[in-house]
Amino acid sequence: MGAFVDDALAKGARVLTKNVGRKTDTLFRPVLLYPVSADAEIYTREQFGPVVPVAAYEDEADFIDFVTKSNFGQQLSIFGRDPEKIRGLVQALSNQVCRININGQCQRGPDHLPFTGRKDSAEGTLSISDALRCFSIRTVLATPLDAATCGYLA
Repeated sequence: MGAFVDDALAKGARVLTKNVGRKTDTLFRPVLLYPVSADAEIYTREQFGPVVPVAAYEDEADFIDFVTKSNFGQQLSIFGRDPEKIRGLVQALSNQVCRININGQCQRGPDHLPFTGRKDSAEGTLSISDALRCFSIRTVLATPLDAATCGYLA
């Protein structure tokens, strides 16, 4: 993990969290890196923490291109207030990831919904019957249940 952090820092990222990213025996404290450039090693890795890379995109097309070319596809979150923009992103990304959270954070799948993944995500961790059952779920849209976000699903 330290090598990923060092590489990202050498390529322009900054650590946005305090007193973290330090290894103590077997503990590596969480670290948030921003902005992570496309040439950083961590940019193309599937993330489960404790290193969290954040990349900035100026153009939606660049972000969609990144997700499309990524080898991984478990879930992502879209935050916004424009229903048309959100709808367009959902349409563009629903074949790339199995779960799209609208105005809500990514979460551990088994805690609330079945585990799902596309592409190389979770490769080799399930039996054939488990994989067929789990990966048959098309796409899950998850959003907090309140008046402000329910209108996006109408």
